[in-house]
Amino acid sequence: MKKRNFKRNFIGCLILGTLLIPTLVTNALAEAIIYEQNPDPVIFNKDITNKKQRPFIVDKKEYPFKSNWFKKDGVSMHYIDEGKGIPIVLTHGNPDWSFLNRNIIKELSNEARLIAFDLPGFGFSDTPKNYNFTPQEHVEWVKALIHNHLKLDKFILVVQDWGGPIGLTVATDNPENILGLVISNTWAWEANKSLKEFSQLMKTPKMKKLVIENNQFADALMSSILNEKSKNNKVITDAYKMPFPTPKSRKGTLVFPHQITDAKLWLDKLETKLPLLADKPVEFIFGEKDPWLSDPATIAKWRSFYPNGNVQILANVNHYTQEDSPESFVFSLRRIIKEIK
Repeated sequence: MKKRNFKRNFIGCLILGTLLIPTLVTNALAEAIIYEQNPDPVIFNKDITNKKQRPFIVDKKEYPFKSNWFKKDGVSMHYIDEGKGIPIVLTHGNPDWSFLNRNIIKELSNEARLIAFDLPGFGFSDTPKNYNFTPQEHVEWVKALIHNHLKLDKFILVVQDWGGPIGLTVATDNPENILGLVISNTWAWEANKSLKEFSQLMKTPKMKKLVIENNQFADALMSSILNEKSKNNKVITDAYKMPFPTPKSRKGTLVFPHQITDAKLWLDKLETKLPLLADKPVEFIFGEKDPWLSDPATIAKWRSFYPNGNVQILANVNHYTQEDSPESFVFSLRRIIKEIK
């Protein structure tokens, strides 16, 4: 893979979680962009006694699931819980939410129980007071949802982007709970040299301003790397940008890239625990158009931990594998379900 000189053109570069993509930003330092976010007037909850509103409207044909809410310390975490059978927990990364997993849920909810959450400050979830958006804090919320609220003792885990380090921390802390893993375009160890440079780049004042004031992660950048069908569908692009209507609400999308380097010790610890899952069925899905998380070195490292894992390498799929190729996840999940039954 050819190296690019990102430092010379850093205003034209945006990092999405662990993914850096050069893009032309013509209005990088303009006045802050604010969206009008209107709560959904239709109460669309599984528990009909719960009158909590979704904070913004999303198309109910594209995302037809009724909402569930886990309340902790007065803060509500949103999640989807569809179907019956073997539980499958679907994670998400930066700057997306459970919407990313919608097509997997639609396809498999007649065969298994699909659970997809929104991390605090993402999607429909509330933001706790004084929340720092570190992956360690996110882990505690996911653990509370899975173990304390849903009380899942056995489940299949699907991870991608920052859902990898977060979800795999939950998994390695309680490996006896894990029935199988689907791992896609993620990492779970100290960042390599390039990713460290990317993280430092995102700590510069100009890049911070670009992300916080322009919402570039969830708006222009994310749209630019979606597949053609998704990027040209306003229903989909609006669903990704609307969780972040104000500069204050975008803090989490900036913290994640900083944590690539700031969470080094935490990631080091996670890497030592990955062998605890070596006896589980593992499926790998890599979008080959993702230049940073599906390179040969990353794939080889994953396979060194789980050498018996099945691998799908998808030529026309980018970073958001669930958006670009939900059928690949369905295929992998059906294979795990068949193996563990």
